[in-house]
Amino acid sequence: MKVAELLVKCLEQEGVEYVFGVPGEENIDLMDALYNSTIDFIVTRHETSAAFMAGTYGRLTGKPGVCLATLGPGATNLMTGVANANMDHAPLVAITGQAGLERQHKVSHQYYDLINMYEPVTKWNAQIKSASITPEVVRKAFQVAGQTKWGATHIDLPEDIASMEVDGKPLTISNRPHTEAREDIIEQAADMIKQAENPLILAGNGIARQQAVEEMRTFVNKTQIPVVHSFMGKGTVPWTNDLSLLTAGIGGKDYITCGFDTSDLIITIGFDMAEYPPKNWNPEGATPIIHIDSEEAETDENYPVALNVLGDMKANLGQLTETVGTQERDSSWAANVRKQAIDEFQSFRTNDHFPVKPQKIIADLRSVLGEKDISISDVGAHKMWMARMYHCHEPNTCLISNGLASMGVAVPSAIGAKMANPDRNVVAVCGDGSFQMTGAELETAKRLNLPIIVLMWRDNGYGLIEWHQLKEFGQASYIKFGNPDYQQLAASYGFEAMTIQSAKELKPALEKAISLNKPVFIDCPVDYSENMKLTEKLGDIIC
Repeated sequence: MKVAELLVKCLEQEGVEYVFGVPGEENIDLMDALYNSTIDFIVTRHETSAAFMAGTYGRLTGKPGVCLATLGPGATNLMTGVANANMDHAPLVAITGQAGLERQHKVSHQYYDLINMYEPVTKWNAQIKSASITPEVVRKAFQVAGQTKWGATHIDLPEDIASMEVDGKPLTISNRPHTEAREDIIEQAADMIKQAENPLILAGNGIARQQAVEEMRTFVNKTQIPVVHSFMGKGTVPWTNDLSLLTAGIGGKDYITCGFDTSDLIITIGFDMAEYPPKNWNPEGATPIIHIDSEEAETDENYPVALNVLGDMKANLGQLTETVGTQERDSSWAANVRKQAIDEFQSFRTNDHFPVKPQKIIADLRSVLGEKDISISDVGAHKMWMARMYHCHEPNTCLISNGLASMGVAVPSAIGAKMANPDRNVVAVCGDGSFQMTGAELETAKRLNLPIIVLMWRDNGYGLIEWHQLKEFGQASYIKFGNPDYQQLAASYGFEAMTIQSAKELKPALEKAISLNKPVFIDCPVDYSENMKLTEKLGDIIC
């Protein structure tokens, strides 16, 4: 068989269901091999979108998503989405076509050294320079991508190697070893927790990655320690639990950061530092930290690790819960913090201002979606509001890219999420700025007949940048742009399209979108004057 055919057999062995991407001349052998495969190739309208889809699919299934592009501009377009998955710790394997080996030593049409280009944005990457190594390269790419912490890997396939004849077969997949913390480490952590007067947990997406959600919830309920969630850790403890202090991460003093000020011990569990710099919640570096994760933390002067509890999180949390035992704690300070945040959320449910207030959009969205339905926030001012006020019952039900945080992620990610969870409602929440970056994927969703909902917050500008400009300089510059008629645009792609004309129309529109069970686009004008009001409010908060 050809190397391309062997590579596809290796993908089948890894359990790959979909490859997302854009074909090109240098990977036609691979495309032909996929045509006769059990794997579905999902043609996307841009390579970056393909990687966004694969990364989200990987995050939700726990199996590396796969994306593909050709060499040159195809590979450089793909790179943004690969970097996004890597920094968000989503498992992904990227495959690029490449120029033949005989022309890689000189300046050549569309040729760049992709191994060097992808090196900083992946956990591991390699070029298949010899036909016989294909099974090893594919197996290692999936093994490394799927090891905690998850991330992206890259395979570069030169066109002359792809068409070579080869004998070979896929390698057997072996189980990954699980390591647990030593008993004395668990006992030391338990002693620190028992001695602390006001311990606080900072929960990240690593808990869901290691499938340790139930162990985490048991630990919290037994120890009675309040929990703050990172953007990507939302829902690890249900927002209805009295010990949930909801989500931290928005800049400035917030109700939730008061919990950090009160704490004398911070327990980070599955926390990814790229999400929320420690200087924002431990500015003096004075509060000691118990770091519970699969690997050691990044070195940071504001992250003083007093103890590492490393290894399999399910096992370590289970053992730590047993060792600490059931505790009684005075959490009245946490109840006060929680009440203020929830009261603010509830206060906008009946607001009838138009354009619609961000808080009202979120209240309506939360009220119509089920506990396991999925909302996906793009990057922009709406991301700050979604992170702060869209409260979750379950993990991975509000997906926020908060590592690389690339604009344009929501619509492609909604496609990946719906393919991973066809029985759940999926809503892409995006701004008009971020939507235009990957909006052509509406065609992909319609072609695949995926009933996703796109909820666009329209303000005719880059709202998050304006927010920062107003905070810093008192004026905004170069952030406004024009827009098409989005209702007509979405309808031309085959979406059921609606434009919100008053605040009272939004909730019925969302309910209708869910009931239609087809691709729906909702254009909702938003009043971002609330941004600076929030800035002023945060500045006035006294813990």
